[in-house]
Amino acid sequence: MPANTPVSITYFSDVLCIWAYATQIRLDEIDRNFGADVRIEHKFCSVFGNTADKIARGWADRGGYQGFNSHLQDVAAQFDHIDVHPDVWLTTRPASSDSVHLFIKAVQLVEENGAAAAQDAPSGQLIWALRHAFFHECRDVATRHVQCEVAEALGIALGPVQAEIDSGAAFAALAADIQARDRLRIEGSPTFVLNQGRQKLYGNVGYRVIEANIRELLRAPGVGEMSWC
Repeated sequence: MPANTPVSITYFSDVLCIWAYATQIRLDEIDRNFGADVRIEHKFCSVFGNTADKIARGWADRGGYQGFNSHLQDVAAQFDHIDVHPDVWLTTRPASSDSVHLFIKAVQLVEENGAAAAQDAPSGQLIWALRHAFFHECRDVATRHVQCEVAEALGIALGPVQAEIDSGAAFAALAADIQARDRLRIEGSPTFVLNQGRQKLYGNVGYRVIEANIRELLRAPGVGEMSWC
């Protein structure tokens, strides 16, 4: 790998996933420690595509929405850097994360058309802002008006974003994420994919494990030399 070639990481997540919410601090740490040497591409895997089925039915024997809310509170208590609004999934129940992912894909397409650098792209900020709006502020991010409010607060122009949705391009981009998820056999959210799919780090993975994988790839093994991470 040439010295000026950044390590590429494909990061699969669902915006409504508590573990991805907690993992944001690790993405920030990657950016602080590696900067332009690492390029993160955000893709989405639909864990909460049908939340009524996943929670109301899937958690029916564990307390339904109340049980799931308690589960999220327990998870959040494990971390000092996040908190979860007490009414999440009780008074606010987003119907689907697919709506959120579609909106973000549209913003990503606008960035690509404008040749925005990945590290400076507002879509990364938007992903975090939408997660924060749901988990911390208990806002229904599946609704378009909340998506637009969050985007406008970041200075994102809505006209070009809506055009990508209206044209069908955002739907195609989201379908491409689903195809990539299936091709790479992604198990769930969040998952880091490195080294052209050879290394997959799934779930609540510690930062030092992620860092070790990145540093091994930056070491640039020679042709025919095995990467030992």
